[in-house]
This record gives sequence, C-alpha cells and structure tokens, in this order.
Amino acid sequence: MRIIVTAKSASANAGVFVAPVFSDQLDAPHLSEVDAKSGGRVAALRAIGEVTGGRYVSVLTSAGRLPADHLLLVGAGARADFGRQELQRWAAAATRRLAGRRVIRIAVDATGIIAALTSTAPALRAEGGASFGPGLAADSVGPRDAAITAVDFIVRGVIDGSFHEGVGGKSVIESKPAPLSVLEIIVPNGTDLAGAREGARRGEIIAGGVERTRRWSNYPANEMPPLGIAEEARDRARAVGLRATIITATQLKRMGAGMLLAVGKGSKNPPCLVVLSGGKPGAKDPLGRRLAMVGKGVCFDTGGISLKPPAEMEEMKHDKNGAIAVLEAAATVAQLDPGRPIHALAACVENMPGGNATRPGDVVTALNGKRVEITNTDAEGRLILGDALHYAERELSATHLVDVATLTGIAYSAFGGEVAATCGTDAALLDEFHLAARRAGEVYWPYPLADAYVKNMSAWSADFQNSGSREASLIRSGLFLREFVTVPWVHLDIAGTAYRRSATPFAGRGSTGAAHTSLVELAMGGGVRR
Repeated sequence: MRIIVTAKSASANAGVFVAPVFSDQLDAPHLSEVDAKSGGRVAALRAIGEVTGGRYVSVLTSAGRLPADHLLLVGAGARADFGRQELQRWAAAATRRLAGRRVIRIAVDATGIIAALTSTAPALRAEGGASFGPGLAADSVGPRDAAITAVDFIVRGVIDGSFHEGVGGKSVIESKPAPLSVLEIIVPNGTDLAGAREGARRGEIIAGGVERTRRWSNYPANEMPPLGIAEEARDRARAVGLRATIITATQLKRMGAGMLLAVGKGSKNPPCLVVLSGGKPGAKDPLGRRLAMVGKGVCFDTGGISLKPPAEMEEMKHDKNGAIAVLEAAATVAQLDPGRPIHALAACVENMPGGNATRPGDVVTALNGKRVEITNTDAEGRLILGDALHYAERELSATHLVDVATLTGIAYSAFGGEVAATCGTDAALLDEFHLAARRAGEVYWPYPLADAYVKNMSAWSADFQNSGSREASLIRSGLFLREFVTVPWVHLDIAGTAYRRSATPFAGRGSTGAAHTSLVELAMGGGVRR
C-alpha cells in the first residue's frame, strides 16, 4: 500500500474521505469544515441522531464537495479519553467498515486527531511519574510531536484493520478487506512533513510486524509444530539480517535443559530452542544493554498428563503467541535499526500425554542445576521459560531479560482481555517496560513477587515444585521464574490479551499480536537511532 502524507491544502481526490467524530466535540473545527464541504451532511445526520461520536460507530454517506466520492464518519468517543490505543483502534475500525467494498484509495483527515492529541497531552503529563495504562505523553525520552504520533498510529490502524484472520485458511471469505492501494493522511498546514512521513514509515514497519505475528500465531498445531517455528524463524532472520541458531532436542539433552525436555517428552514432535540475534556478537545496544527477549512457544497444550478439560481446547494453538511475539519483535527491530544488538529466544514444544510423557511427581534437573518436582504438567510454560531464561543469561551474556507467555489462566481472570500482567526483579526495568508499553498503546499492570509465598513452592524431594494450590498462583508463577535469573528481569503474562474469541469493530478473532510492539519500543529505547 502506498502511503502519502500531505498538507491540508494539497490533498488529492480519494474514494473515501474518513473523518473522526468526538462525542464531546461535535462542533470541532475540522468537523464543521467537513459539514460545510459535504453540503450539510454532518448536520443533517446529527439532527436525526445518526452521528453521535460513539466510539467506532460509523456512517457512510455522500461526500459533496469534499475531495472524495464518499464520506465516512467514525466515532472516536470522548476527546479527553483519546490515546494511542484508541487512535489505532479507531483507524482499524474505519478500515474494517469498508470490508467488502471496492475501495482502493482512502484519505484520513488527521487534523482533528492531532488537535485531540495536543489537547489531551498536558492532562496526561500531570500524572507525573505514573507509568501504567495508555497515555500519549508517556514517553521516557520526552513527548512526541502530535502530528508524527497521529500519522504513525493511523498507519498502524489502517494496516491492522486490513488484516483478515481467515485469509489463507478459508476457501471462501465472506467479506474480504477493501483492496486498498493508497492511503492519504491529511495533516494541518505547517506540519513538519518530513517528520510525519518518518512516522508513517515507522508505523508501516511496526504494523507489518504485528500482522506477521498475528498470522504466524494463528497457524493450527498440525501446520506449526516446534520445528516449524524454527524453520519460519530461520527464513525471517535471513530476510531481515539476523542470525538464527536452532538448538535441537539432542543438543538440549547434552546441555542439561531438563525442564524444557520434560515438557516435550510426550509428543512425537521434538522440542527445540530458537535463537535470533542481531548486532555484533557480545555488543551492547546504545543504552548499554544486552537485551534478550524470551517467549513461550507451546505449539499445542493439552496439559499433558494433567489433562485440560476438552471445552475450548482448540484455543491452545495460541499457547505459542509469546514465542512468535519475541521472534517478530526482533525482526521488526532489525528493520527499524539494522545492526542493533538484540536477542530473541523461543522455547518451542508440544505438551502432549503419552507413554513417554512426564508424570506428576517426576523430578527433573533444570539447566541451572536446580531440581524441580513437577506436580502439575499443565504448569508447563514456566518450565520451558526457566531453562530458556538461564540459557540467555549464561550463553548470550544477557544483561537484561524480558519473557512473554500465555502463562496462567488466573491472569485472564484477574485482568480480563484488555490488560496483561507484569512482574519483575528490577524496578527500573519494570518501569521502563511500562513506559514502552504506553508508547505502544498497550496496557499492563504489575503484581508483586511476594516472598511470603515461596514456602508454598517447597518440596521434600526437590528444591521446589512447579505448582501447588490455587492460592496466589499468579504470584507463584513469577516466583518460580525468578529462580532462573540473576540479572534485571521482567515477566509478561499475556494469557488474557493474546487472542480474541469474538470479533470487535476494530479487530477480528484470533491472535492480537500482543506484546510485539511493546517489546519493540523497549528494545528501541524510545526511538530509531539517527
């Protein structure tokens, strides 16, 4: 898709002209201008209650004298509550509204959006050092120009809204995305066009990474076993200039990765550890870090001998979303800043029952030498992550670690489908991640690593066990992982945010690409190195 950023006076004709409607700014200047040029269409629709500004509520009507064939008004909700996440979802909802239509060119009026971002930024800055939740001004290196941010997130939203979860998997698509070939974004006169166009380029690269993350994560288990992830990762690394290392089951056994191997024992598809690396070996990034991102890649999770209930078990193909997120995040970083030092590790297994499967009560030796009693084979994610985290620290000399996993059902119960859980050993890195997430438009919330619950992990036949009672199970999952790191570390539990069970106005079902963009922001440290 060709992306054009133009000043207001130079905008060209488009098939559909898209304008935002804020519920608390129905008389905003940009909307008054749209009304005048459309021959009073906005006022007429408002008079009958058709245009209210309700978030994602849209109306397609005639364009009048606007430089387009049709006018699409899309509700953006209250302007005071409009942040990066809301902007991206707004643009995606506008694009999805055109699904099934023969539209090849759209123009998005960003003038009202830029005004909204500018007006809401001071209030958000007043939050001080709070680093939780979405916010426009939450940038650890200073506030971004509103026009650049607007263009960046409009591009992300339009690309995201053009994604269809069934393409490549269904023989018949009921309503295909509009075949857009040109996206024009109209900014106010006097805007720094060079900066805005750089924002568009950045948004396009990041959105492409999210799209690949979603499509890759949606693969069913029969088409994406552990070694299938390895093959895809090798191809992706070759395309973006990363180094790929595939550590096989034989090598894992020789190394002593007993926890990772224990999870994969019941499957005919062998486990593996995938490592993608960028930059010179041993080098640190501009922030002085050797950052390693570790992802849970359970291609299918039956629970093993501790078998899950059959209802909705088909969703367990999404238990690999953490692994895909880190691999694609590394690929995106390599495109934004070629040669930047970065590591991504994907611990890939299938957790299946069988004659060779690990049993509750089995004791295994982790890669760091600690002995673990496996009391619940369905608490498998922490096992494979523990070995992978230790490998990253020992073999890659990582100075900072972040892991991503669809780890616990309790994270979904606690935070739902919009907020992911975090914990960590280093307050500075945890705060840095939350700021990165806000720049990405994602929402995370921390939970404590309360040492009082360590006693709940005790085992008489091993150093500790991998599971136990339901009491504080979310906290104990973090405490377990903490046993395998000694450097600053952050854990992301995306069990609630990794995939959607039903469609929304701004997205379809399946993988959301969760954590990908937050990881990119964390790795980039606030921007592209100039």
